[in-house]
Amino acid sequence: MSILVFAEHDNSTLKADTLKTVAAAQAIGGDIHLLVAGNNCQAVAQEAAKTNGVSKVLVADNAAYEYQLAENISLLVTELAGDYEHILATALTTGKNFMPRVAALLDVAQISDIIAVESADTFVRPIYAGNAIATVQSLDSKKVITVRPTGFDAVATDGSAEIVSLDTVTDAGLSAHVSDQLSESERPELGAADVVISGGRGMQNGENFKLLEGIADKLGAAIGASRAAVDAGFVPNDMQVGQTGKIVAPDLYIAVGISGAIQHLAGMKDSKIIVAINKDAEAPIFQVADYGIVGDLFDVLPELEDKL
Repeated sequence: MSILVFAEHDNSTLKADTLKTVAAAQAIGGDIHLLVAGNNCQAVAQEAAKTNGVSKVLVADNAAYEYQLAENISLLVTELAGDYEHILATALTTGKNFMPRVAALLDVAQISDIIAVESADTFVRPIYAGNAIATVQSLDSKKVITVRPTGFDAVATDGSAEIVSLDTVTDAGLSAHVSDQLSESERPELGAADVVISGGRGMQNGENFKLLEGIADKLGAAIGASRAAVDAGFVPNDMQVGQTGKIVAPDLYIAVGISGAIQHLAGMKDSKIIVAINKDAEAPIFQVADYGIVGDLFDVLPELEDKL
């Protein structure tokens, strides 16, 4: 049994979540190949070759794949699919973008956001915003799967896989990259941070999010927000944690002024330790919190920063 795992990268470094997707592939069992598709991405290939459990790294190095456009990547993966029973990608922006196309081209059902592997054809995934867990069995000859990285621990990087260059170029000519508009921050990236502190509607306005910055600096934390705070215009939507935002599972998650709506809990309840600060003792967030402070955040935050 052979498994193809799509590698997430930025043409210079391999994203850590790929190592978690490889862990899911290892749980399935079989010969694992890692696909690196990009432009001038040999450094990524060298890094990918060190991934534990991977026997071969396939490198598609061409300008057509520089921005990993879904139209081009899906054709490449579909062309390679004949040699594999399972095709895996991380459930991040790129994987969510092209994997449904691969499933459609192969005429199979996609299995999305798996958090555990029962067997080679049976997988566990959250449904209803994480309020229920479904165990699903696929009868398709090829399994097209996206993996929620928070469900798996990263594999080690002590391997030495063979690197194979592909001559295949699948430029669909249907789309072109125009520009990137990226937010820049010296803090860790929200999805990969070990510590996250998030503010909710209780912050009252965007200016008050500055109260989180001192604590974030002392803890080396990323700053997030609930959907309510984003919808209210307090902060930009790239800070949103939740079912329709970023799914995070840091070692420490601090929820400030967040009531704990189902949509938000779906994005952070797998965090190792959850601390909640809310003046409402009946707030749902306290049902998932390991530690809770019932109090006014405008009193608690300055004291917390001072103690730190």
